[in-house]
Amino acid sequence: MVLQQYPPPAEGAEGPDTEEQNDDHRLGIYGWRKRCLYLLVLLLLSTLLVNIALTIWILRVTCLNTEGMGQLRITSDRVRLDGVSEFLFSLYAQEIHSKQDTSLLIHSESQNVTLQACNGKGGVLGSLNLGPQSMESVGQHFEVMTSTGKLLFSAGTEQVVVGADKLTITGSDGAQCEHSIETSLVRAEHSMDLRLEAPTRSLHLDAPKGVHIKAVSGSGQAVSSMDISLLSMDGVLILDAERVQLPKLPLSGEGEKGSPGEQLYEVCVCPDGRLYLSKAGHTSTCHDNSHNC
Repeated sequence: MVLQQYPPPAEGAEGPDTEEQNDDHRLGIYGWRKRCLYLLVLLLLSTLLVNIALTIWILRVTCLNTEGMGQLRITSDRVRLDGVSEFLFSLYAQEIHSKQDTSLLIHSESQNVTLQACNGKGGVLGSLNLGPQSMESVGQHFEVMTSTGKLLFSAGTEQVVVGADKLTITGSDGAQCEHSIETSLVRAEHSMDLRLEAPTRSLHLDAPKGVHIKAVSGSGQAVSSMDISLLSMDGVLILDAERVQLPKLPLSGEGEKGSPGEQLYEVCVCPDGRLYLSKAGHTSTCHDNSHNC
């Protein structure tokens, strides 16, 4: 601010005109100060225009709007992502599902996908790990169900349940079980043999209402290195076949077994259940030859 002052006029001297003195006493910024002020205002205006342009460019690139940003839509009850989304770290969500009539794809470039369920303290209650060579599931109970809610497979600490109408084992060595199996039917595929085998132990078939062994288009064999026991607690033992052969039954009495056309024999039963042959006569000869019992 420049202020010009003039000395007071001497007495008796004629001073300048009053209006001219008021014009000489001007108030303002002049010179280099004024040019610096204009430059500062121009710089601030340029910065403002650049900020506005950058803001508009960021809004256009990120597609930011009132509902979200880009392919991300945020509503009061959900977060919606359209297209392919990439997460660099963990994703925490209560529910993840795809759009209607589209599939949900979870892909990982680090060779595995891990899904975990945690409690409020961060402890893992259950997890599912999909690796390049295996799938691991950790939890107290595991279930596989159909879209209608029917149980197909269930596994827990106490039992494993297969709820499908039919369980097929296609391995060449069959199925190996360390303990018992509870089922209502064991059947081989068409044109295939059914074998129930215990290589080093015994094989037991138990049922509260009976055990039925049936070969529709083949033969049935029971082979054991020791004894074969057929026990009925309350009922009878039925061998329903056109021909029943017991080729190695011992013969009680004198002589040797001949061909079927040469000699007739009678099948006898000892009190302990053993079977033996006795030459047939006009009457039963089992009592006469019961000394082998």
